[in-house]
Amino acid sequence: MSNEKTCGNKQFHSQKGGDKNMTELEKLDAGLEYSVLDPEVDARKKNAVIGCARLAAIDPTDYEAQYAAIRELFGTAGKVANVLPGFRCDYGKNIHVGEDFLANYNVTILDIAPVRIGDYCMIGPNTLITTVGHPLSVKGRREKKAYGKPVAIGDDVWIGGNCTILPGVTIGNNVVIAAGAVVTKDIPDNCVVAGIPAKIIKRLEE
Repeated sequence: MSNEKTCGNKQFHSQKGGDKNMTELEKLDAGLEYSVLDPEVDARKKNAVIGCARLAAIDPTDYEAQYAAIRELFGTAGKVANVLPGFRCDYGKNIHVGEDFLANYNVTILDIAPVRIGDYCMIGPNTLITTVGHPLSVKGRREKKAYGKPVAIGDDVWIGGNCTILPGVTIGNNVVIAAGAVVTKDIPDNCVVAGIPAKIIKRLEE
């Protein structure tokens, strides 16, 4: 059986297979297992590398130029978006951020599948948000297979430094993720989580 997750108007399936006539890029976008060696897939990553390099080359005090580069790199962004040096991503166009977004130094978002981040969110330095996974089988990994699961983050979320958000996770509104946490499962609204794996340690007022 497939494990489906809806994100926007798409359904993502953490399963093998799919139509044999689908391209590897179509499989990727459908949440199916795909080959990372495919030229179209590789081209997406290369475009993201170029976009990140352009962003990094901009004077960090030139906020207008920075914002324009963020809007070009991301799928969508609110009226205020700050991304500090060291940012990396897999595609860029699968990243959607709301109003007043901050990504601190050396944030990585591996957006093979969509990453949707709400309003008034902050991401601490050296944090990883990843949507990509690989097979458990030796054969699948040697064949460079992968799959994507979307990540969704609500409004008013503060993710501390050195955190990891794993594929398929949904984080609610008004959540604080303590530094160094590894989020492996969905997090409800109005709480603080910490640890490996992350667990609720405090409830917050709405």
